[in-house]
Amino acid sequence: MTHSAEGHRLGWIGLGRMGYAMAEQLAKAGFNLKGYNRTRSKAEGLQKAGVILVDHPSDLSDCDIVFTMVSTADDLQSVLDGRNGLFSRPNKAPRILAELSTISPEASAGIRALAASKGTEMLVVPVSGNDVVARAAKLSVTASGPKPVFDVLLPYLKCFGPQVTYVGEGEVSRVVKICHNLYLGIVYEGLAEVTLLAEAHGVPRNLFLQVINNSVLGSTFTRYKTPVIANLDYTVTFTNTLMRKDLELGLKAAASAGVSLPATEVVRNIVQACIDEGRAEQDYTVILDKLAQYAGMSLKPDNAAVTDGLSG
Repeated sequence: MTHSAEGHRLGWIGLGRMGYAMAEQLAKAGFNLKGYNRTRSKAEGLQKAGVILVDHPSDLSDCDIVFTMVSTADDLQSVLDGRNGLFSRPNKAPRILAELSTISPEASAGIRALAASKGTEMLVVPVSGNDVVARAAKLSVTASGPKPVFDVLLPYLKCFGPQVTYVGEGEVSRVVKICHNLYLGIVYEGLAEVTLLAEAHGVPRNLFLQVINNSVLGSTFTRYKTPVIANLDYTVTFTNTLMRKDLELGLKAAASAGVSLPATEVVRNIVQACIDEGRAEQDYTVILDKLAQYAGMSLKPDNAAVTDGLSG
């Protein structure tokens, strides 16, 4: 049986890997949802969950709350203010924009001003995790903007994961998300680096990762990346192109604040090297291959029975 908290009509723009998985969580929770994706065919599977697909973002302008999750600030500007954009219909706009994309604080402030000019309040809602984590409803959600708007959205945000944190006004959650993704790149690169060192001295990757996962350094992330590193499972969840974008956002934010990010620069250079060899749309975890190449190592899957720690 479908329902909508306080009768809200929900819309979603951007049904790619992440958007699809998150919109599906709302639909599974029984909320009424309309959705738009630039390539409609990629979103058609959501109709089985009860999502109604529309032809243009403007078709969602009569919704009370619209979620947006797209790749870049330019894409976001287009789906909001471009031809047939969400705000393109005169005197018709949603009450709340829940913006989930990863963009700079400066671009976010511009989108907030655009929304305000249409009478729409905006909550910035970055999430941590990928589509696999989203399908498990274990994303970590951070939000910033007007607290009353956060309170309205909280029942929906809880569909995405158990951890929902309000961090303050304005665009501060953008900075939190950027910092999170820098740390993601740094931790993965470090984990890949030391695992290769252990392997070079005769320790199988899966065995070394078992030691890490059972130590104080073990985490949800190290367990989740264990099948990737042990068995070379580079299933695409977050491309090198997107990782580079976020690393560059972080380096730009650091430059404006006078903060040094040497580890981030190292990871950015490795990701760029992967892109330069034609692996832009492969998963960023192929960093492991690049590090092995630097070391003159040839990797083979361990074919070990390991878990990602998400199930059960």
